[in-house]
Amino acid sequence: MTRTTAPRKGGRWIERWDPEDEVFWRETGERVARRNLLYSVLSEHIGFSVWSLWSVMVLFMGPAYGIDPAGKFFLIATATAVGALVRIPYTFAVARFGGRNWTVVSALLLLAPTVAALMVMEPGTSYGTFLAVAALTGVGGGNFASSMTNINAFFPLRKKGWALGLNAGGGNIGVPVVQLAALLVIGTAGAGHPRLLLAAYVPLIVTAAALALVRMDNLAPVRGDVGAVRDAARDPHTWIMAFLYIGSFGSFIGYGFAFGLVLQTQFGRTPLQAASLTFIGPLLGSLVRPVGGALADRLGGARITLAAFVAMALATSVVILASVRESLPVFLVGFVALFALSGLGNGSTYKMIPGIFQAKALAQGLGGEEAAARGRRLSGASMGLIGAVGALGGLGINLVFREAFSRSGSGTAAFVTFLGFYAVCCAVTWAVYLRRPAGAPATGPQAAAKPQLTSV
Repeated sequence: MTRTTAPRKGGRWIERWDPEDEVFWRETGERVARRNLLYSVLSEHIGFSVWSLWSVMVLFMGPAYGIDPAGKFFLIATATAVGALVRIPYTFAVARFGGRNWTVVSALLLLAPTVAALMVMEPGTSYGTFLAVAALTGVGGGNFASSMTNINAFFPLRKKGWALGLNAGGGNIGVPVVQLAALLVIGTAGAGHPRLLLAAYVPLIVTAAALALVRMDNLAPVRGDVGAVRDAARDPHTWIMAFLYIGSFGSFIGYGFAFGLVLQTQFGRTPLQAASLTFIGPLLGSLVRPVGGALADRLGGARITLAAFVAMALATSVVILASVRESLPVFLVGFVALFALSGLGNGSTYKMIPGIFQAKALAQGLGGEEAAARGRRLSGASMGLIGAVGALGGLGINLVFREAFSRSGSGTAAFVTFLGFYAVCCAVTWAVYLRRPAGAPATGPQAAAKPQLTSV
């Protein structure tokens, strides 16, 4: 491997990168890729914590703040929406500035929402101000897209499920970690001291940026490939996978942001009681995400994704029953299962993406490194688009909750809506990626591509 530093690029750049070459991978590639993965996980982890700040800030907002449950749901929905939208430019930023350089910048940007929340988090602050600060936290959601695009380029196809699952899972854990930190603050200092939580994240953000600066690398081969984004946007599989990602990641982030507020609003839990429960689901969902990726590497991403959606539909049925009967223990079992299963689906869906694009390259007559390079190029570009649309699923979940609680004071109608959506996800996964052609063998390029795609 040849590494050169180009002053005009302003950082550490690797000029040659060929992870599909087993000799290259064994001698130098794996060590470099794992190092970059480690610091990518750290930065993304803190990004997720900042993005989900308002899922716990609302637990600190008692009657003195004068904000009803619908208003609180809209605060977290605002953070979700901005986090989804900024994922698209964050994906472009990796190719424009380099993965290492953008990791430093994106980490430092997390200071803006954290410091802003430190300044305004007190009774008497206007609702509009809270909305503006909640919107700022969306930059934390963008970290996921740039991190996944960057790490996707470092690893060979046979390792992508594990690597992307670990990268995303380590980032997703930022959600339960900030919720556990909130529990610690509420349990020790009380619900009147949200600034203690916010202040703790300032040095962590600076540390993540500093470590990325000195320990990560940029990959020159992925720089400035704007055409890849255009090609990925034109491919229907980008949007099919984005739809499926709404069901997996959209569920994870939407439920993660709303869980504590649902417990307070529907089951009358106090801030401390809610905080003591909210971290469990996101933690399990984060921990099993690498498992979903590893299972997808071994058994096929589409099979694991379909199994995850079927199980999510069953868990949602349990939640609906518990919601109707007002049974908190059964509700917790079903809701925590939803988190775990969404995490499993997160890992498997992201494994499917590079497999789909490499399979299409093979079906088009490309071979060897040429097919692998095309797969990396298009899958990396598509991940930002898929991640952005998927995160909008979290916005949808929070808005559906807001509507359900404003109309009936219960989330039952929202869960019925989610159940129907999971049924559609099952049908799409099976029809596009698992259903095998019936009858006589077909001919033509579409038929050639189909067997390849059934193996993703």
